[in-house]
Amino acid sequence: MPTILVSALEASSNAHLEELRHNLPKDYRFIGVFEGKEALYSPREFSIMGFRDVIGRLGFLFKAHKEMVQLAKQADMVLLMDSSSFNIPLAKKIKKQDPHKKIMYYILPQVWAWKKWRAKSLEKYCDFLGAILPFEVDYYQKKAQYVGHPLLDEIKYYKKDIKGETLVFMPGSRKSEIAKIFPLFVKTAQILEQSEGFKRRVLVVPSFFKGLDLKALYGEDIKLFEISYDAHKSLFEAEFAFICSGTATLEAALIGTPFVLAYRAKTMDFLIARMLVNLHYIGLANIFYNALNNETPGLGESQLHPELIQHFLSVEGLLKAYEEMDRKRYFKESLRLREYLASGSARKIANEMAFLLNLT
Repeated sequence: MPTILVSALEASSNAHLEELRHNLPKDYRFIGVFEGKEALYSPREFSIMGFRDVIGRLGFLFKAHKEMVQLAKQADMVLLMDSSSFNIPLAKKIKKQDPHKKIMYYILPQVWAWKKWRAKSLEKYCDFLGAILPFEVDYYQKKAQYVGHPLLDEIKYYKKDIKGETLVFMPGSRKSEIAKIFPLFVKTAQILEQSEGFKRRVLVVPSFFKGLDLKALYGEDIKLFEISYDAHKSLFEAEFAFICSGTATLEAALIGTPFVLAYRAKTMDFLIARMLVNLHYIGLANIFYNALNNETPGLGESQLHPELIQHFLSVEGLLKAYEEMDRKRYFKESLRLREYLASGSARKIANEMAFLLNLT
């Protein structure tokens, strides 16, 4: 029974991990950080956003790091997913502890956006790099392969036209995101009801919020919305979506749902990020759309959907995006984006894991 040490700190990584497990033999045993009863830590304990938040949790992060390195001794191989600030140092320490330990990195850091030097570190400490963006491979000398995109495994609903019956609101999965963005979404929904007439308003809540006090997280205005834990089905049924930056923006694009990206961070965090990351866009769909149009990813002129960031994010801006978006053009281009990513990734990653374990 192979034992796999997993480090999957993000909600999106755990969705990808779940799909991967469907393609693995049932006798694979997982240990580490992921959504599951057998995990050392839950990803919720790593729900940190912003530079100040990280500083406040350094003690916990160092403790978790040390425990994961020790846990690696029990594992036949290591699977790292996203979260490069935690996972690259983890790979380094595990390789130092046991140079023969096989390490796979799936969902690579965005070296094309910033810290390009991380590509060398990944190739030094990892045995296989699973790229989920076609253009990522160009930033590595070896070990990186495009394996497809995990969302194409996970999404079961794809629009055949631009029709929809609901308005979907997705204000993020972190408390700080919800606090900043949800009040704007509430006001937008109320104004749209006055101008457009009543439409079903669906608030998509992360699945790992099940069992929590949603009123405490979102406030009294949550009563204005239907609650859904199924993002893909909700996006498929929607006429339009209002989405906080993140994986959900790419999900909407692949499903074919018109949307606007909304994002607001702490001012200091945003300024630091801007100094470190030189991109015109933060939405994955826009970044991929640049690459699709032979432009530098994140720096091109082509745009698939509007982005409202920091002081540009307002109720007026959200309403304008809803009213002025060219939905027919958007839908046509979203189909091109789906073709660009080609296929899902779970089966390919499962095969590579078996190869690293010498099970093929």
